[in-house]
Amino acid sequence: MKNIHSKRPDLPLFKSEIPKGNHVILAQAITLVESVSPGDIILANQLIETLLPLTGRSVRIGITGVPGVGKSTFIEAFGKHLTSLSKKIAVLAIDPSSTKTKGSILGDKTRMEELSKDAFAFIRPTATRTALGGVADRTRETILLCEAAGFEIIIVETVGVGQSETSVRNLVDFFLLLMLSGAGDELQGIKKGIMEMADAILITKADGDNTKKASQAKADFEYALHLFSESDSGWKPKVITASALEKKGITETWSLIEQYVTFTKANGYFEKHRTQQNLVWFHEHMQQLLQQKLNQDTEINSKINAFEKEITRKKILPSRAAKQIIQDFLKKESSR
Repeated sequence: MKNIHSKRPDLPLFKSEIPKGNHVILAQAITLVESVSPGDIILANQLIETLLPLTGRSVRIGITGVPGVGKSTFIEAFGKHLTSLSKKIAVLAIDPSSTKTKGSILGDKTRMEELSKDAFAFIRPTATRTALGGVADRTRETILLCEAAGFEIIIVETVGVGQSETSVRNLVDFFLLLMLSGAGDELQGIKKGIMEMADAILITKADGDNTKKASQAKADFEYALHLFSESDSGWKPKVITASALEKKGITETWSLIEQYVTFTKANGYFEKHRTQQNLVWFHEHMQQLLQQKLNQDTEINSKINAFEKEITRKKILPSRAAKQIIQDFLKKESSR
């Protein structure tokens, strides 16, 4: 009998064990998907395509917020509530990477100690490596694997908020923005674009002496959201206060998400949005592959380096240099 705890199970074992919800095999499959080895990439694609009929049945939730807002603390309380309802949840905790080792440096699994012990939960810390947008560059594939393993709710916890963070919206169904009251200038401390894409804003740590400040922050955000134009989904974003410590606002958060899913499925936006996300994935991946082809071509790479020097010296327009590189690349490809 094959050992399912081996470092690299074969494809048939992946296909048979993942639908059974085998956490060990799922973790190994995610490691395979995150590999940059050409052979692993081929194997991972074959695996995911085989499992595609089992995907798409979860609710995908993106949770973001500034550092210190209490994302992991909230997610643990929220996750425990969901598992108490017998919901199977997967948490993909996207950690900042070390620029030297490309490894995860925060370790969300240790910060969600109780949830990590829950049989209904699966937590996967993943490093962003060189990916922009606050999410890892294989998060989409990881979501599909978790869905194939039977997880009903997928939570993507992102690095934080910033100019590129909004790409998480192209991965999830519901986008929850966590904000901290009492820190001063709440409305000035976050990008307008992120607020506009949020389906709900949750004011964290609304307990003790901070309760009053949280209520004021709630009113401020409700007013700010009122000024934004209507979202494509037709949904009106809500603002709620919560305390993971006192377990307040947790039930209300899940109820709100359920309302959103029901609303968007009824008006057709839910499936339309997922289709659009797949098209974005297609175009983004196509660009990545083209960039890789250019970087792997020694001759073209040499020309790119030469043009970079000319651009720095203001000898050539960047647009003209880019056009020349593409023309040279296409000419070289056609002659092969």
